[in-house]
Amino acid sequence: MKKEKIGYSILELAVVSQDDTIQQTLHKSLALAKEAEASNYKRIWFAEHHNSDNIGSSATSLLIGYVAENTNSIRVGSGGIMLPNHSPLIIAEQFGTLAHLYPDRIDLGLGRAPGTDPQTAQAIRSDFMQAAHSFPGEIKKIQQYFSLENKNSNVRATIAEGTNVPLYILGSSTDSAHLAAKEGLPYAFASHFASTHLQNALRIYEQEFRPSEFLQQPYKIAGVNVYIADTDEEAERMFTSLIRMFMSVLTGAREPLHPPTAMTEELAAMFNHPSLNQMLKYSFVGNKQTVKSQIQVFLDETGVDELIAVSTAYALEDRLKSVRLFAEIMTEINLNDSELYKAK
Repeated sequence: MKKEKIGYSILELAVVSQDDTIQQTLHKSLALAKEAEASNYKRIWFAEHHNSDNIGSSATSLLIGYVAENTNSIRVGSGGIMLPNHSPLIIAEQFGTLAHLYPDRIDLGLGRAPGTDPQTAQAIRSDFMQAAHSFPGEIKKIQQYFSLENKNSNVRATIAEGTNVPLYILGSSTDSAHLAAKEGLPYAFASHFASTHLQNALRIYEQEFRPSEFLQQPYKIAGVNVYIADTDEEAERMFTSLIRMFMSVLTGAREPLHPPTAMTEELAAMFNHPSLNQMLKYSFVGNKQTVKSQIQVFLDETGVDELIAVSTAYALEDRLKSVRLFAEIMTEINLNDSELYKAK
């Protein structure tokens, strides 16, 4: 059997840099998507977050439409829609509409978390906890709304029926692995901030996977933080913005993304704090050769089918360069794997 290439994609939160407006941030997300398309990335997904001063990806389906309208071939989707916040019927209608406008380019990644604090989750949907517990059933409803068989039902999302919108299960724990395996759906793990259960979740997903009409074999996606520059020092400098951002999350501060600085002893100590270090364990930072070596080890350890990269850098030009260099790395890894396969 021919060895499949490892996919590479982007997860975008539309993080607001200091001195940027929301509008500038969203325009930069589009610039990122265009660069990713030019570099042959498979997809760009937008997260869903609420009540955050420094994250612009709140109305996820609107951002997907904006980016899909202004690109040509890259897949665009949700990473993810936090389903307990929404009516499955409305989500089916939104993504069915997107599928008609941008055929065979729309993905629907679904998660169970609120993407916000408990008070805001309650404001979004008063029965949030009940909806979260009903997550597997809510996914079934969406699948029903997308099916052609639903045309005979009393409740229909007519615009969604028969459209091609692949579903993905997102998660950061083993619960999501069991569910994705049971339903025979592709699985994306949020290892870019929740590293603890990655290996166990992937093992569960592979061992318990049941082929379905949607997927015959397991398909595993892992989130990673990627910061690539011409030198290790430049990349570490870019990475300091993310360290500060995560520290502000842990301390409850609401701050925009700070400009990068030198990697001081204080910042290194922050990064090495057990809580933060565990969250950012799968962060690959350095020049092209440094990151390529790190990525190869990660692929060997996990056997994932696709990497979805998060590069929350302060300056757009730094992000675009990192995106280009990561594409070069993945192209080289895939070419090398292909040559090794042929040699066998």
